[in-house]
Amino acid sequence: MRDLYKVANSNADLAQYGIIYIDEIDKIAAASDAGATKDVSGRGVQINLLKLMEDTDVSLFSPTDMMGQMSAMMQAGGGQSKKRSINTRHILFIVSGAFDRLAESVKKRLEASAIGFGNTGGADQREASDYLHDVSTQDLIRYGYEPEFVGRLPVRVACDPLSVTDLTDILTTTEDNLLKQYKQDFRGYGIDFKITSEAIQEIARRGHSEQTGARGLMTVFEEVFRYFKFELPSTGIESFEVQRETVLNPQDALKNLLKENSHLRRNILRNDLEAFAKRFSGETGLSLTFTGEASDVLIDKAVDRDKTIRAFCEEHFKDLEYGLKIVARNTGSESFEIDKAMAENPDAELSRRVVESFSQRKEAEASEEEQ
Repeated sequence: MRDLYKVANSNADLAQYGIIYIDEIDKIAAASDAGATKDVSGRGVQINLLKLMEDTDVSLFSPTDMMGQMSAMMQAGGGQSKKRSINTRHILFIVSGAFDRLAESVKKRLEASAIGFGNTGGADQREASDYLHDVSTQDLIRYGYEPEFVGRLPVRVACDPLSVTDLTDILTTTEDNLLKQYKQDFRGYGIDFKITSEAIQEIARRGHSEQTGARGLMTVFEEVFRYFKFELPSTGIESFEVQRETVLNPQDALKNLLKENSHLRRNILRNDLEAFAKRFSGETGLSLTFTGEASDVLIDKAVDRDKTIRAFCEEHFKDLEYGLKIVARNTGSESFEIDKAMAENPDAELSRRVVESFSQRKEAEASEEEQ
């Protein structure tokens, strides 16, 4: 009630003709077998809601709301005072819920009344959700609602389940739908994707099979695009098309997409390798140059281990700085070429270069003594 008052810009007269919508109302139905045990269901909530739904005055200032207390004190201090309560007589209350077990209860009642020679057997051919159209007050009471609470809700409407066509329309015509949201997410990484009408229909069919309404679409989207969201941003791929086969088998579709555009990913990894060399030079003062064969070896190893070039090289060349500084001290050279042999087996190749550097140093010292 106080939220309605705030939405009405603190205009109590306007708020008294507002609408309050409460979802998940089926969750406060009292358990039918609760007996005399402690009320851990929603019976107490129903009683308190019933008070609001009747003609009553509700205080606009909560004793636990500090801002409300301060506002009340300021009004009491002088000036034009506002109304301190709001009447619920003309407020429209709308409640909704899934009512999972209610259809079964209605079905049992209708089938029990149809027993006898007049029974045509037509009731068995109806969908479970169709029985909600025949719900009665007694069905709601047996479901766990207080009679007084049900009496305050005289208008009852049963919504039909969303069909495949409905879900398709939700994906294509509604504002800020899931399809638009995912396209915006991919566009944030510089990736654009198109989707065929067959793919949209397949998503709608799979979402319908979830039997969770429009929420089923979210489940399908996560299943289809989960790995696309993690894999594609680092591949250099700027666009792709979602087809029906993509929805049916997203992992194979992603593998084929990555295979077809592997050259783009390798170009990015080569740039990452150059960035590693620059970072290494800035931290150690030693210059690195990778040959083409060495780059191919390192990229293949990084891809096979599913690691970034930086993470792989830092692990693969963990002793490179120490070894090359020894070589630099012995030879005076601060520029080094990383060839295929160094890329394949850095420990062995680094040891060989260190040993050679000591030999070169001895030769240089011997030459100086002769001179």
